[in-house]
Parts: sequence; C-alpha cells; structure tokens
Amino acid sequence: MTEEQEVFLKHIQKEGLKRTGQRDLILDVFLSTEGHLSGEDLYQLVREKDPTVGQTTVYRTLRLLTDAGLAREVRFGDGRAHYEHNYKHEHHDHMICSECGKIIEFYSPELEAIQDAMAAKHKFQLTEHLLRMIGICADCRREKRQLGAQSNKPAKTSAARASRR
Repeated sequence: MTEEQEVFLKHIQKEGLKRTGQRDLILDVFLSTEGHLSGEDLYQLVREKDPTVGQTTVYRTLRLLTDAGLAREVRFGDGRAHYEHNYKHEHHDHMICSECGKIIEFYSPELEAIQDAMAAKHKFQLTEHLLRMIGICADCRREKRQLGAQSNKPAKTSAARASRR
C-alpha cells in the first residue's frame, strides 16, 4: 500500500466510511495523472477502466481526496473546479492562458516574500494563498502574430498582375 493510499484509508475510516473497490480505483486513477483534472475529466478516465462507476461516486471521492489532503481544488476562471495533487507536492502558483487554457505552474521566492511582507504589514496571519495570473501564452501570441502577418499581405489583383507583365 502506498503512502497516499494509507492516508486515504485513514481519512475514510475517520469519516466512518468503508474502503471500496470504486474508491480505490478513483484514487489510483487520480494519482496516476499529472496536471489539472476537472471532476468530469476524472470521471471519464475512471469510466474507461470501470464503466459501472457513477459520476456522483467520483465527485464524492474527489471531495474525500481533498479533505484528506491528497488533492487540492483550484479554479482557473473557466467556471469549473480543477484538482491537482497536493500531498507532498511543493507549493506553486499558476499562469493561465485566456486564449487556449494552457496552465503554467511556477514558483517565485520573490513573490512569496512580497506576500509574507504584505501580510506582516497588515498584521494578517496567512494560512494559505492562491495566485493565478491570467494572460496570453507565448504560443498564442506567436500564432496571432503569424495570422496578422498573413492577413496584412496585399491580395494579388488582376490589375497588379497585369502591371508586372
């Protein structure tokens, strides 16, 4: 049994719940993924392995994973909750592309120091923080430039072709 499985088992027992094959499968599928999954994403991945698992079971298990400290809910402004690994994972923040939805994770000690300084200045005890920066990624900006360059090329008209003859 992995450490994460032990953490989950202890949590559900503390909640008065039983270990089930479906909960184990949902945990295993979640732990085998990297990145940010919505509840729907996880549901689809679990259904590929066992079509009898219901959507409600997946969402309830996600809540248990979050409460156990194995998952962390994050919101990227698309109206959906996403989940990422939380247990023994380093703190990080997110940049989200408003064009394609790409998510870039980063850590900045400078930003952490500024946040701590602001909290101290206002005598505010930080318990956690979430930072999400929204903008346009390099790939989308490059694509826009290329599309803009193509649309700025003058169209070859019959008059222009005739003047070159």
